[in-house]
Amino acid sequence: MNPTDTSEKGLETLIVESLVDEAGYVQGTNDDYSREHVVDLTMLRMFLEATQPKTAEALAMDQDCPKRTQFLHRLDAEIAKRGVIDVLRKGVKHGPISLELFYGTPTPSNTRAAELHAANIFSVIRQLRYSQDEMQLALDLGLFINGLPVATFELKNSLTKQTVADAVRQYKRDRSPNEPLFKFGRCMVHFAVDDHEVRMCTHLKGKDSWFLPFNQGWDNGAGNPPNSIGLKTDYLWKRILTKPGLTDILENYAEVVEEKDERGRKKPPKQIFPRYHQLDVVRKLLADAEAEGAGKKYLIQHSAGSGKSNSIAWLAHQLIGLEHGGKAIFDSVVVITDRRVLDKQIRSTIKQFAQVSSVIGAVTGDSVSKTQQLSAFLKAGKKIIISTVQTFPFILDEIDDEHRGKRFAIIIDEAHSSQGGKTSAKMHMALADRKESKTEPDNNDEWFMAAEERAEYKAAPSEEETLEDMINEIMESRKMLTNASYFAFTATPKNKTLEIFGIPDKPVGGKIPHRPFHSYTMKQAIQEGFILDVLEHYTPVNSWYRLAKTVEDDPEFDIKKAGKKLRRYVESHDHAIRTKAEIMVDHFHEQVIARRKIGGRARAMIICSSIKRAIQYFEAVSAYLKERKSPYHAIVAFSDFEQDGKKITEASLNGFPSSKIEAYFKAEEVKGISGKDPYRFLIVADKFQTGYDEPLLHTMYVDKVLSGIKAVQTLSRLNRAHPQKTDTFVLDFMNDADTITRAFSDYYRTTVLSEETDPNKLHDLKATLDGYQVYSDEQVDQLVRLFLGGEDRDKLDPILDACVGVYNEDLVEDEQVDFKGKAKAFGRTYQFLASVLPYTNAEWEKLSIFLDFLTPKLPAPVEEDLSKGILESIDMESYRAEKQETMKLTLPDEDSEIAPVPTSGGGRKPEPELDALSNIIKAFNDRFGNIDWEDEDRIRKVITEDIPAKVAADQAYQNAMKNSSKSAARLEHDRALEKVVIEMLSDHTELFKQFSDNPDFKKWLADTIFGVTYEEAF
Repeated sequence: MNPTDTSEKGLETLIVESLVDEAGYVQGTNDDYSREHVVDLTMLRMFLEATQPKTAEALAMDQDCPKRTQFLHRLDAEIAKRGVIDVLRKGVKHGPISLELFYGTPTPSNTRAAELHAANIFSVIRQLRYSQDEMQLALDLGLFINGLPVATFELKNSLTKQTVADAVRQYKRDRSPNEPLFKFGRCMVHFAVDDHEVRMCTHLKGKDSWFLPFNQGWDNGAGNPPNSIGLKTDYLWKRILTKPGLTDILENYAEVVEEKDERGRKKPPKQIFPRYHQLDVVRKLLADAEAEGAGKKYLIQHSAGSGKSNSIAWLAHQLIGLEHGGKAIFDSVVVITDRRVLDKQIRSTIKQFAQVSSVIGAVTGDSVSKTQQLSAFLKAGKKIIISTVQTFPFILDEIDDEHRGKRFAIIIDEAHSSQGGKTSAKMHMALADRKESKTEPDNNDEWFMAAEERAEYKAAPSEEETLEDMINEIMESRKMLTNASYFAFTATPKNKTLEIFGIPDKPVGGKIPHRPFHSYTMKQAIQEGFILDVLEHYTPVNSWYRLAKTVEDDPEFDIKKAGKKLRRYVESHDHAIRTKAEIMVDHFHEQVIARRKIGGRARAMIICSSIKRAIQYFEAVSAYLKERKSPYHAIVAFSDFEQDGKKITEASLNGFPSSKIEAYFKAEEVKGISGKDPYRFLIVADKFQTGYDEPLLHTMYVDKVLSGIKAVQTLSRLNRAHPQKTDTFVLDFMNDADTITRAFSDYYRTTVLSEETDPNKLHDLKATLDGYQVYSDEQVDQLVRLFLGGEDRDKLDPILDACVGVYNEDLVEDEQVDFKGKAKAFGRTYQFLASVLPYTNAEWEKLSIFLDFLTPKLPAPVEEDLSKGILESIDMESYRAEKQETMKLTLPDEDSEIAPVPTSGGGRKPEPELDALSNIIKAFNDRFGNIDWEDEDRIRKVITEDIPAKVAADQAYQNAMKNSSKSAARLEHDRALEKVVIEMLSDHTELFKQFSDNPDFKKWLADTIFGVTYEEAF
């Protein structure tokens, strides 16, 4: 009895036997393989003889003759030009002959098509000798369809101390991309495989070949799960490369994409083979939709770097062909996105498989043309309709009755941010079956339509229609559509998104968690190298300020509000902005450019808290770049802004149109500017903080408070991979490590909603609101009846004004605060719950309508600003910013639970806490002041008197000030300063230590002393 073969050859045998014995492959031989034409002649001849015998005879496939050679040259040329994917799909024309080279999946009732499909020959050759020049060179496995190669394998075995990394190295080092088999488009994919992992490459380029993981994922990360009945990687040949599996990939996923740059020039084509999780999610979604029909909701939590654009495009294409019982499940697929690139992506993908003009329509133009376009698309039977969320309010109001009641698949790109409440409502009213539901709630923070908007969705009531009928119709209209399935993609699902689109899990302690249908986590994307870990090099910056009182008296101010104002004052002070700008620019030149990050092409983004702050930074950074004689420039990005009655635009500051910002930042279309890649700093206020993918972005300087999803989305602008990008860097002036860690922890692994929103909270809120007796049940019913009956506004206002009178006269200030807060909370919570609860409540609906009108009329409590005037009473004596130690932020390796939608509201007005200005400044300086010196008064004298005097007395520095430029004088000044500080070592050890060990203190001291001594000299 022979022992187990644990060698690489044993793994090869295992795979081949599985493909032949279980998957129905044919084992070919090297004798039948033509190295010249890169084809298995025997398999090609057998396929043609079985499916197109006359063609096989005409081409003399059974003979080595000129006819066959001429055809093989033609086939070779077509594959070189079009790629094997297109040739297999569409065949080849050769003179008067049209050849089919692959028969696709047949329709259920087409017997002949089924016979032809069954005649396709899938084959495998072991130790394939592929080289024309070196006869003994061989790769481990080659897979063929009807004689045409589609995949190659290099195998390794960890038991013999070799891994998938060795297989990748073998492809890069030993498999010349000049060999015909390895040229672009000749095969669909090249696999590097061991018993633990799989990697794939679609374009071999020698040492520049890019191999991507093709693994299932394990524990929300990279790799593969343990396999109790085989190898960890046997899913590749047992599931992916079976005849149906490989046919599916060929027909619906694999493609060659041709793109154009900003100037319309063609880029080199890219061949795409689906990654495992893309294939997995689309197949699982299709299988579930086929089994369940229309009317389900799916949440897909896929991280940045997951290739969502392709996943959505493949899903959209296949949903239109999905059938149940011989009938199409969906009449149309609606894709909602804010990304222009996705429109192009879907068009390109669909074009691979069908006549794009007959299948897909993109809604563009003005509001009138949009309406006409959509109606025309539906009438013409367009199967896929793409629109941005902003387009829907214009295009869906006018859909004809004949379109209502059809079944739709609605794919939402970035579910939590792409769907506004009013937009969603209009869209779903347009797509809904009149007998079923009409609206869907918002997936964002605003979950309800204003009462004024409701009339748009309410047909004029008939004479017989009662108030109860109208209320019932509105309540039904809030439910999710039953004639539509929702496919919501997001990397960072909020609690509302999870509750609406997520899958209810098994109850835990009486609570029902919700989780995504499918997830590809941030953890896995980072571990697989599709995105970079933006928390790998995170550096917080501590700022110190010292403020001084400028008034003789000592007035009192509100401590909390004064503290906030003081912080804003110092952070936006021109001196502080200039100091931080210098830190940023110096860091970028010395740590990013000097270290050749991304091959010397790295870019930086500065995150600002406001447009005004962004403009300040633009001016400070631009000025300092000029002083440094840097070859680089800054770009500022913001929405149009008005200051002192003057309109300020991006174009007026940048000197080029806003539409060119992205192109200029990545060095495209830059005219009239000297230097290579001149624009290296992008200074932003909100713009470009979400959805902006620029692989050259390496460093981020943050001067804005961030938390939650906003923090994740903002810092994630850095995570896009680039072949030369190995790390990223964050310098954060406003946030701490704990805040950023908490924000990312929710989305590092699968995000789970801990429990559903408790509808009983609405009962509690209503009871509290009723208890204040601001309104009566009769007033609520009367207003709702008048509003739904279409009465003029002057009939409604008297009812509301009477309630406002009660609110003002009968409620004390704290009660007013509580009532108004709970009224808003009731509206938010009801509009959300109305869409997901299985039952309706007419009292809730009527109160919601009533409060939508009443709440805007309720005056806010008058709140005196007891911090007013503090900024006129202080000045800033000093400012210093100091970088802390760079750290790697580690995220908890467990699924994150987020809380349900909050239902609380109301509260109490906070009482101001007053204190004297001198005490407020002292507390502020204690918190943000300079270094705690042991003898502060003595150190102050040393820095302000002793050091300047000694430096100014330095002869070399004096000569440089008299006879040289300012920059030359600065060099002599710095030498003199260092000499003076060293001389003080024995008397001022703490000062020397700060000067030697703290580069920020050293720079601050040098700038200060130089400023004093140079100005005095002149």
